[in-house]
Amino acid sequence: MNLTPEQMAAGRRNFLKALAGTPALAALGAATALKGPVRGGPVRVGFVGLGSQGRALLTHVDPAFANVVAFADINPASLTRADEVLKKNGQPQAKHYADYKEMLQKEDIEAVIMAPPLWVHADIAVGCLDAGKHVLCEKMMAWDIPSCERMRQAALKNNKVLEIGYQRNYNPLYQSTYDGIIKAGTLGDVFHVRILWHRNGTWRRKGEPPSPDYDPSPWGYPTFDYLLNWRLWWKYSQGLMAELASHQINAVNWFLGSHPEAVMGSGGLYRFPEGGREVYDHTYATFEYPDGRTAMFSSIESNAFDDYYEMYMGTKGTLIIVREIDALLFEEGAGNTPTAVEVARRTPSGPAVESSETMAGNRSSSPAAAITGDPGARPTVRPLSTRTEIQRFCSAIRVGTPLACGPDNAFESARACITANESMKQKKRLTI
Repeated sequence: MNLTPEQMAAGRRNFLKALAGTPALAALGAATALKGPVRGGPVRVGFVGLGSQGRALLTHVDPAFANVVAFADINPASLTRADEVLKKNGQPQAKHYADYKEMLQKEDIEAVIMAPPLWVHADIAVGCLDAGKHVLCEKMMAWDIPSCERMRQAALKNNKVLEIGYQRNYNPLYQSTYDGIIKAGTLGDVFHVRILWHRNGTWRRKGEPPSPDYDPSPWGYPTFDYLLNWRLWWKYSQGLMAELASHQINAVNWFLGSHPEAVMGSGGLYRFPEGGREVYDHTYATFEYPDGRTAMFSSIESNAFDDYYEMYMGTKGTLIIVREIDALLFEEGAGNTPTAVEVARRTPSGPAVESSETMAGNRSSSPAAAITGDPGARPTVRPLSTRTEIQRFCSAIRVGTPLACGPDNAFESARACITANESMKQKKRLTI
């Protein structure tokens, strides 16, 4: 995708114009934070897996919704860093455990928020659910399809809340786009979706073990490097399809109201085979949806020019969501003419929407009322979705607030991405 600044500005104007006067526009401009649960007080939560993603989740915990009482992680350094997060947020320190099972036995917790390596998702989630705890699990759901089903059935059997961490479902930009563009039929019939996530660099992390004699082998990792870089081996990971594609496939499934029936994938380890890495650094997959609809995904680690976005190509228009914070809309031209782009002269005033304060731009005491400034200004929707996701998870426990994703939807995105990897390995089209 290579649009000029004028085209980007026009796309934003078109998007806002399409939402004008609708509840979706009000939702986009409104604050996304929820009020605390109406009864029961904060949910007593334990965290399992305090690596980079676990600490990112911890950073967004709202004390009005959750009281973090304990941590479990096999890496002592991760526990120490998690303490620093709580201290920075002005929250009481949590108790430490290496084994999550011991935490469940000794601590009076109601729910677990977990972000360990993918291969142990199912065992930990099912263990927590069977122990009577609600679970918010980082995406992807699990390493293989039977494990995803185990998690889903454990939640049903124990009558507990199970949510999977697909933040796009909680992002106000996506919610507004779905309500105001997709459901309204603004795009017409969408037959093709292009999704990509491109980077230029290795996935390998560098770090030292927490102590010279630290031994992670009892936990299934031959060396500390396997623990630190678990994403690079098939035993522990499903690679780029799990860590990146599953986010976007989950959103495509939501917007298309369906899930893929077949996939043809290709890929390989082309650029970074060092250190015994197995997981592919270039992946490509074509997902076939019902009624002749197709989604094409690519993720490469050799060029970051295109960054990441989702593009929905309809008979009446094209929608592009860029980096989860920007939405562009272009009307499709008549006949075989290319997508029409309205390039308007910049004027000193006009409509603009802003729902966060993460970037400089138009400011308003009420983001929903931010209707002044450059009409081509970038709408700055900060992904406060992680905070909202944890709030909604706790509200689901306390007052039955519906989940925005849920295990059934997460199961379908996981199944599609797992099957895509199998298609790459077998070098053939597979049904899902």
